[in-house]
Amino acid sequence: MTGRPAVFLDRDGTLNVEVDYLADPARFELLPGAAEGLARLAAAGFALVVVTNQSGVARGLLDEDVLARIHDRMAADLAAHGVTLDLVLYCPHHPTEGSGAHRADCSCRKPRPGMLLEAAGRLELDLHASWCIGDSLRDLEAAAAVGARGVLVRTGKGASQEAALARLTWTGTTVVDDIGDAASLILEAR
Repeated sequence: MTGRPAVFLDRDGTLNVEVDYLADPARFELLPGAAEGLARLAAAGFALVVVTNQSGVARGLLDEDVLARIHDRMAADLAAHGVTLDLVLYCPHHPTEGSGAHRADCSCRKPRPGMLLEAAGRLELDLHASWCIGDSLRDLEAAAAVGARGVLVRTGKGASQEAALARLTWTGTTVVDDIGDAASLILEAR
């Protein structure tokens, strides 16, 4: 596929301070340096796409209206730093928790690549020239599934996930401290 490269971003623990099942927009807080790193990536021509598992919806801890307000807060906080996201996608499902339509074994829940593939189709992205930044192995697995390169950040759950990285059968992942370092790595690799 030809098109624009993207940086896919996990949300909780990667872009913002980790809060167990964030359900209050007032508790959303960007991690230090995140906006500045994203500004550098956007200036270099990367599409910025948030892809986030939000099983709190399936679990009944928040509804999609509250989630929309959290994402509005995220967009406003980033806009205050001159950063505009190209797309925000989320998976409200969980395969075993909750009830109704949100209790589903879907293709969008990371580590499956459904959200990345949807973004690629909607924004005409070049997945093989793209990157994924996350604090969990499932973020990196979703990237590997579409041929994108992965960066594990040590923020959020990332430090505890780093040891498990050595046991993976696929390669192409680098570990850095935070989004600012990930942006530097991606820009140097270009």
